[in-house]
This record gives sequence, structure tokens and C-alpha cells, in this order.
Amino acid sequence: MTRIRSRGEEIRRFILEKVAKHSTDISKVTADHFRITRQAVNKHLQRLVAEGALREQGQTRNHTYNLAAIVKWRETYALSPNLAEDVIWRNDVALVLGLQPENVLDIWHYAFTEMSNNAVEHSGGASLSISITRTALNTEIVLMDNGIGIFKKIQTALNLLDERHAILELSKGKLTTDPARHTGEGIFFTSRMLDSFDILSGGVHFSHTFEKQDWISERPEFAKGTSVWMKLSNHTARTTKKIFDQYVSGEDYGFTRTVVPVRLAQYGNEKLISRSQAKRLLARVELFNTVIFDFSEVETIGQAFADEIFRVFPLAHPDIVLLNIHANFQVKRMIERARSAGSSTAEDKSIE
Repeated sequence: MTRIRSRGEEIRRFILEKVAKHSTDISKVTADHFRITRQAVNKHLQRLVAEGALREQGQTRNHTYNLAAIVKWRETYALSPNLAEDVIWRNDVALVLGLQPENVLDIWHYAFTEMSNNAVEHSGGASLSISITRTALNTEIVLMDNGIGIFKKIQTALNLLDERHAILELSKGKLTTDPARHTGEGIFFTSRMLDSFDILSGGVHFSHTFEKQDWISERPEFAKGTSVWMKLSNHTARTTKKIFDQYVSGEDYGFTRTVVPVRLAQYGNEKLISRSQAKRLLARVELFNTVIFDFSEVETIGQAFADEIFRVFPLAHPDIVLLNIHANFQVKRMIERARSAGSSTAEDKSIE
């Protein structure tokens, strides 16, 4: 009996995980995957509908299933120095999230308090709207303020090239416009704890998906302020400690390691060839002990670009370890050429 129940739970979990992409053919996809009949799958679908986990629409050939919102909640708060993110968490958000595994609540506690604190202390806005949607599979929290906009504020405060440059700096971590009160770690670690993390501010959209690439896209400005979307599986095994341990070290648990997505330094279809582009990518990396340059989707780099990063910078900062990942053959050759010009004993520091 236990074995039968376990298989039934596995089938229903599969349905919940796949239904978003297969709303019209989830019965066939599940039947094929488990090698069972569609009639057997239908029993599981009807159970999930009865439990409120799925929403059923249409008839016969137009039949569709979608994840149902078990919880939908929204509240707006007036932004002021007296608004405390821990009080909002304790009195409202934690209660809405309900009973969830401790590791999941720990991640949400960190992510929510960090992002809401940014709105309270840095947005300069008048209001903060918070919405929560929870399904049987995951939870999404959205925060929207009507302030100056996070990318614009960073660009102005740090005299950066544009809002895209602000995102490149955010992706490295340790970026703050108020170093006396903040370490600049909140957005970096929050984005890496969640399944997906998106910020839309001004006309720029930044997106980070767990263990995948960061993305920047430009779009018409739809509203004043900053909107943050955060999504996490209700069943993740991830913990805050596991994420921190990937980037911190030493007795003081210092934030010593970062991954720099090189493609974010590109504008449109331009190639990464100049020293000025390299210097933009290298800004503030001296704050870390280990820097990993991620060359995903970078087709080629120029000699000057590679030389500035992998020869000139190491000569000035010999104690900082520079590594590279996801570089194609052409990019690797250019990196190795730059390294060899800087040292007769240069070694390949790529991570496969």
C-alpha cells in the first residue's frame, strides 16, 4: 500500500511540475512518462482538481488544466522611516505563507526582508505594494514601489554609464549606494536563493534564474519605481546556508567569491574587444578574493579585452584568483594567450 501511495504522489507531483507547459496535453505527457493509461492519469487530475491544486477549464478537445492559486493576497503600505520590514514579515507575510518547510521559510524571510528594506530605505517612494500568490507547487511574491527606480539611483549615485551598467554591477555583488549602513549583499544573495528573481525598473528588465544565466532586456517604461518578482518552489531542498557557502569563506564568513556574467557587458550585437569594456567589467572585482568570469553566450573576445583582464589586472592584483567558465574554444585561446604573455608559467584556469 505504501508503495502504491508513493507512486501516486510521484505522478501527481509530476503533473504539478509539468502542467504550466502542458496545459492542453498534460494527460498524454503524464501517461507517456509513467507508461500508464490516460484513464489512470485522469483519476489523478480529478483528485488534484478536488483538492484545489489544479483549475479545470473547457470540455473534450479544448480541455485545459492550470495551477490554481491556493492563496492570493495583496496589501499596500505607506513608505516611511517607521515602516519596519521585520514587522511586515511577522504580522502579515509569514502568516500568508503559512506552514512550509523551515528551509523554505528561511529563504523567504531573507529575500523578503532584504527587498522590502531596499524599498523602505532607498526608493524615495510613497508606497509599497506587496502581493503573494501560492499554488501547490510554488509561491511568488511581488513588491512594487513608486520611487526613483533602483537602476537609475545606482547609475546616478555611482556615476555609471547607464542603467545597464548598474545591472552589471549588481550582478557582481557588494554594491550599495549607502556603504555606511549596507554591505550591498542583499540583491546578490536573494537572486541566487530563489528559483527566479526579476527586477523591472525604468526601461530595463533584469532576470536571474537559479543556476542559469542573468538576462537584461530593454522595454518601454511601464510605471514609475521598481518592481521585484520572486518565485520559489514550496518543496525546494535549497537552504540559505548552501547558497552562502558557495560565495563566502574564512572565520569571519566573508563574501569573498563572485561570478561575473561577461555577456552583460555587451550592448546589442557589439563584440567585446576594447580595454574600456574590460575595465567596466573589472570594476570593483578587487573587493573579492576569487572572481569567476562566466563567458556563456560570448562568441569571441578581442586581444585588448583579454589582455586587460587576464594579464594587466593580475599583475596589479596578484593575490586575486581569476577563473573562467563556459568559454568556447576561440575565447579560451584568447584568454590563454593573454595569460601566457603575463607569465611564462601561466596555467589554464578555466572551470569545466
